Amino acid sequence: MPTKTFTTGRIRQAVYDPANRQLDVHWDNKTVHAYKPVPEEVYRRLCNAPTPATYWEDRIAEEYPKATPMKAPGAGADKPRDLSDLFGNLPADPDDNTQEGPKP
Repeated sequence: MPTKTFTTGRIRQAVYDPANRQLDVHWDNKTVHAYKPVPEEVYRRLCNAPTPATYWEDRIAEEYPKATPMKAPGAGADKPRDLSDLFGNLPADPDDNTQEGPKP
């Protein structure tokens, strides 16, 4: 999947999926805006624009329908959902007086 990382400006990364014609734009504030269907030429022009955020605003933001962002590689069902998934059922803290347990 073509990916372009930007080192300046508000856009940090653009990821394009040619099979689905989807463009994900990753911003410096950690948000992701997704658009579909976007022609590959639009992705190329974004990547080569002198100011990609301005190009996005003028040519993409209101021109293409919004979509659900693609999952990042490695994201999915194999990730832990809470602390017990990571650590299992840990024994209670013996110094914690808030839990009921056997009395000494």
